[in-house]
Amino acid sequence: MAAQQGELRRDAERNRRQLVETAKVVFAERGLEAPLDEIARRAKVGNATLYRRFPSRGHLVAAVFAGALEEVVAATERALAVEDPWAAFAEHLTFLCEVQAGSRAFADLLTATVSGVPELEQLRGRAFSGLTALIDRARAAGVLRSDFQHEDVVPMLMANAGLVERTGTTAPTAWRRQLGYTLAGLRAPADLPAEPAPDRVGILRAMHALAERSGLSAEGREN
Repeated sequence: MAAQQGELRRDAERNRRQLVETAKVVFAERGLEAPLDEIARRAKVGNATLYRRFPSRGHLVAAVFAGALEEVVAATERALAVEDPWAAFAEHLTFLCEVQAGSRAFADLLTATVSGVPELEQLRGRAFSGLTALIDRARAAGVLRSDFQHEDVVPMLMANAGLVERTGTTAPTAWRRQLGYTLAGLRAPADLPAEPAPDRVGILRAMHALAERSGLSAEGREN
C-alpha cells in the first residue's frame, strides 16, 4: 500500500511538472489567454488532472511565472542600488522590455491586473513599488522629465508587448530601437511638453480588460 501511494504521489508530481513546463511554452506562444484544454492536451494529461492541480487559470499562471516575477523584484532592488538615477531607471526599463520580449504571456502579465492569487499580487506589488521609487528618484535628480508619471509606465509596457507580439518572429530586436527612441524622449531636459498624463482610472480599466481577456479575473473566461 505504501509503495502504491508513493507511486501515485510521484505520478502526480510528474503530471504537475509536465503541466507547468507545457504551460510555459504555450503561454509564451499564445499569451495568457491560451486555451487550458490545449495545455492539457500537449502535456498529455486529462483536463480533470489539470483542474485538480490548478483550480483556476491564475493558479497555473502563478506556478509558471512566480519565479520570473521574483527575478523582476530582485532586478528592481539591484537597480535601486545603482548610484546613477538615470542609468538605474533606463537599465531597469530595458530589462522589463527584454523580459517581455522573451514571453508573450509575461509581456501581458506585467500590464494586467491579477486578483485571487495572493502570491502574484504580492510580487507584482513589490515590483511596481520599486519601479515607482526608481521613477521618483530619477525625477528628483532632474534626469527624467518632470512630467513623467507613474501611470505612464503601463502604456509603455503595453506598447512594447504589442510590438513584441507583431515582430517577435520576423524582427525580434525591433523593440530595442523603439525603446531607444522612447528613452531619448524621456531624458530631461525635454524639448517639448508632453500631452496630458493618462487618466489613472482609464489605465486601470485597460489593465482589468486585459485580465478579463486572459481569464485572470472573475469575469474572464477559463478555456
